[in-house]
Amino acid sequence: MDKAVKKKKLGLKQRYTTMTRDLAWETSYQDMDKVFPYDKYEGIKIHDWDKWEDPFRLTMDAYWKYQGEKDKKLYAVIDAFAQNNGQLGISDARYVNALKLFIQGVSPLEYYAHRGFAHAGRHFTGAGVRVASQMQSIDELRHYQTQAHTISHYNRHFNGMHDNIKWFDRMWYLAVPKSFFEDAFSGGPFEFLTAVSFSFEYVLTNLLFVPFMSGAAHNGDMATVTFGFSAQSDESRHMTLGIECIKFMLEQDPDNVPIVQRWIDKWFWRGYRLLTLVAMMQDYMLPKRVMSWKEAWEMYAESNGGALFKDLARYGIRPPKGWEDACEGKDHISHQAWGTFYQYSHAAAFHTWIPKADEMQWLSEKYPQSFDRHYRSRLEYWDDLAKQDDRWFNQHLPMLCQTCQIPMVFTEPGDPTKISLRETKYEGQKYHFCSDHCKEIFQHEPRKYVQAWLPVHQIYQGSCYPEDINPESPGDSPVREVLRYYGVVGGQDNGEFETSQDRHNFDGWLGKAHKPEQQTEQEANK
Repeated sequence: MDKAVKKKKLGLKQRYTTMTRDLAWETSYQDMDKVFPYDKYEGIKIHDWDKWEDPFRLTMDAYWKYQGEKDKKLYAVIDAFAQNNGQLGISDARYVNALKLFIQGVSPLEYYAHRGFAHAGRHFTGAGVRVASQMQSIDELRHYQTQAHTISHYNRHFNGMHDNIKWFDRMWYLAVPKSFFEDAFSGGPFEFLTAVSFSFEYVLTNLLFVPFMSGAAHNGDMATVTFGFSAQSDESRHMTLGIECIKFMLEQDPDNVPIVQRWIDKWFWRGYRLLTLVAMMQDYMLPKRVMSWKEAWEMYAESNGGALFKDLARYGIRPPKGWEDACEGKDHISHQAWGTFYQYSHAAAFHTWIPKADEMQWLSEKYPQSFDRHYRSRLEYWDDLAKQDDRWFNQHLPMLCQTCQIPMVFTEPGDPTKISLRETKYEGQKYHFCSDHCKEIFQHEPRKYVQAWLPVHQIYQGSCYPEDINPESPGDSPVREVLRYYGVVGGQDNGEFETSQDRHNFDGWLGKAHKPEQQTEQEANK
C-alpha cells in the first residue's frame, strides 16, 4: 500500500494568492482590453500587474471574522451609551453641532466611497488591485452604517440630524464634499484611487479622524470615539492602498509620472478645501478643545506629509502645487469659515455662536499672529449686536468658486485683508475661483466643471423652491421657501445657539438655569 504523502502547508502569502489572485482568469472569447477598458483611457501604462503588492493580506474569511469582532465591541458600547442616556454626559450642547456637521457632510462620503471603490474594483485588469478596492468598498459601507447607527441616538434628542441624506443632495455648504466625490467618480479608476486612497486617505485623513475622535473623547462622547477607533483600524489598510497605488504607477513606466503629479496637485488642493469644515469644527465647535487646527496641520500635514513627499522625490514627484499656500492658510481658514457660517447659519442645519471669553483667549494663544489682529474684533462686534437683540444674519447670497464650490471667503496668500478672487472665460462665459489652484484645475478640464450644480446659482434661477411656490409672488419669503425645499425646519435646526431649542432642552435635562450670556462671561472673567 502506498504511503500517504502529507501535503506541505501553504504559507500566508501563498494562501492569500490562492484565495484571491488565483481566482481571477484571463478571458478567452473576449479581449481583456474590452473587458477592462477604463484603466487605460487615463493614459496610465501598466506592464506587469503582478508587481502589485498587498501589504495587508486578508482573505475574505479572515476579514469577516476580524470585522465581526470589532462590531460586537462597537455595538456593545453604543447600546450601553443609549441605555445610560449618554447624551447627558457630554460637555455642552454646543458639541452636538460638530456631530451634525459630521453626519451631514462626512458620513455620506463614506457611502460615496463605497460606491466608488466598488466601481473601480470592477474596472482594473489586475486581480490584486481589484481585490483591494472591493475590500475597501465593504469597509466604507460599514463605516457609513456604524456612524449612522451611533449618531442616530443623538437624533432622538437634538435637532439638525433628521434629514441628512436629503441635505447632502441639496444644501449649499454640503455641495463642497459632494462635489469632491462626484469629481472623483467622473475620473478613471486610477485617478479615483489617487483622489481618495492617496490624497485624502493617506495625506489628509488623519486631520479628520484623529482630532475629531480626540475631541469626542474630551467632550464625553464615548460612542463616537468607539466608532472612530473601529474605523481607524480600517483606515490603516486604506492608507496603504493609496501609497501602493501611487508607487505602483510610478514604478511601472516613467510616462506615468507627469499624470500622477497632476492628479496629486489637483486632489491635494481639493481635499484641503474640503477640510475647511474640519478646521472650523476643531477650533470653534468643541467646547473642550484638544488641539488647534494649526497644530494639527503642523503635525499631520507638514511633518508627516513633508516626509512622504521627500520619499516620493526619488520617483520624480514633488510636493503639490498648493502645498505652500495650504501651510500659510493654517492661520486663517478656520476663522474665515466660522465667520461665514455665523452669518449664514439661518440657512444651514446647525447652530453657531460667539466664542466665550476663555475660548477667545484660547484662540488668541493658539493663533498669536492672526486671531487678535484680524478676527477678534469682528466676533466682538457681532457679540455686541446680539446682546442688543440685533443678531447679525447675512441675507445676501455669496459668490461661489466654480471648482470647490466654497463661497469666496478665503484671502490672498500673504494678505489676509484681501479676498482672493480669480476668473477666466470659457466659450464666452465668465467663471470665478477662490484661488489660483482651483482656477488651474478648471482650466485643465473646463467641460467637466462648467456643469457644476452651484447652489447659489440654482437659487437665483428658481431651482431651489418647492414646486407649489412661485418665488416672484408678493408676500413669499425666498429664504423660508428655500429652507422648505432643503427640508430644514427654520428656527429649530438652524440659527443662533444661545436661543435654540437644543440649548433650552439640554439645560432643562440637567436642571440648569438659562443664564444670560453677559453674566456667563463675567463669571468666566472671575
